[in-house]
Amino acid sequence: MTKNQISLVELIQLLAQYRNNIIVNIKHLQEHYQRTGIKRIRGVRNENGELLQPWLRTEYMDDPEYVDMGEFHFNRNTATINMLIKRKVKLAKFEDQTPTIEVAGLLVNDLNSFNNYTIVSNGKINVNSLQVKISSKKVFDLLKEKGILNAEEFDFRVEHTIKLDNLPLVAANSRYSSINGLFNELAEIKVLTSIICAHLKKESDVFIETQLDEFKKHYLSKNIYINFPTTTEYTDINKALVDGTIESRLSYKIDIGSQDILNLSKLPSANKFLNKMYRLYDKETGEIIIKPSFEMAFNQNLAVRHRLLSSRTKLTKVDELIEPIFDDFLGLEQKGIVRGILKKVGADSLAQLLQDKQTGKQIAKEEMVAALTVANKKLEQYAENIYQDKISPLVFHIGSTGVLPDQIEAEAMNAEEAAAKYPNLQFSKDEQEGTFFAVGNSIISIYAKTEYYSKLTSAYIDS
Repeated sequence: MTKNQISLVELIQLLAQYRNNIIVNIKHLQEHYQRTGIKRIRGVRNENGELLQPWLRTEYMDDPEYVDMGEFHFNRNTATINMLIKRKVKLAKFEDQTPTIEVAGLLVNDLNSFNNYTIVSNGKINVNSLQVKISSKKVFDLLKEKGILNAEEFDFRVEHTIKLDNLPLVAANSRYSSINGLFNELAEIKVLTSIICAHLKKESDVFIETQLDEFKKHYLSKNIYINFPTTTEYTDINKALVDGTIESRLSYKIDIGSQDILNLSKLPSANKFLNKMYRLYDKETGEIIIKPSFEMAFNQNLAVRHRLLSSRTKLTKVDELIEPIFDDFLGLEQKGIVRGILKKVGADSLAQLLQDKQTGKQIAKEEMVAALTVANKKLEQYAENIYQDKISPLVFHIGSTGVLPDQIEAEAMNAEEAAAKYPNLQFSKDEQEGTFFAVGNSIISIYAKTEYYSKLTSAYIDS
């Protein structure tokens, strides 16, 4: 890396900052793209394995050659960068291409589809170059100054090649934020987000139930995103591996955890934890609800209590983390945990409603659904900011270089050594073969996992 050479990460940050001034040649990208995951096709298979097509399809409405520069996202636990491209589409009948204009009282002739293109996959360049046009002389001059463009004069009509495969992935002198305390903060947010999502599974703050049914029939989510059913091209993964339809590779995962909980994947879903630790019962009859879920929480006749656990039930550090949050949310104890999390992310309306509910005030379902929806968005955005600002850059450095940054000093441990030093940690089969580093009060784990991908080029990418 020469003294002033920009790194790929720095270039991506520039492209993200000025994405509104750049358009991408999508045809060039697709023609030179290698898929990094399993190709999925629209439809479902019947019991005979036959593919049944959806009764609707999408048709692109934008320029077939150029699209707006996509949004860039660093993967949370691999050295992977994706570019999410948004394109305008309309729905039409599969059989005769008759357009679908309206669904459930809403115009749907101006929808968006989203396609992810992997720029860097597990520390390796997957897209060698982007063909772009630039509408701003300021952006042109900046990219030229950084050595990215060869053209002498700005011309908005000219297509430029931005080469990616000749850049170092990370800058040699990069500095990274401390990760101390981040795991517990993210864990609390994940628990609360899981509770809220379980409440909202079949609810909308905008549409009624019959409208949601219409959306589902037309392959639309309650957020009006296109949501076609998909399946794999193959029906037998072993045959697909033998005939070369798909191939396998090792992907290196980098996770952040604490000295008690190795990573966030150890946290169960909200409904699973509710079933394990609590009982929902009818206030009048005392009848216990079998298989309780948070979808039932809007029923005013139901109440909740702790489940009587048998002496054989062993509580873990995961349970110890989650239970106080559940108790607080359910109103069994008032410790202010949930209120503190909600106020930190700016979800004050839900914090107030939960407080009102715990004092016996009746809350309208519509009001609660609206507050839950707003809070969910704020929690997810808060967590995403932590990942993008503090965790993903570190994960990308480790995954692309194979080493910790120079500023982090920590001795490597195998799973046996980590378990001896931190006996509360629990390891999956893949994690048992991993390497672990104690950094402050956090644990960084690196382990390999087998992944599969379709050995096909972009000519086969679904439209």
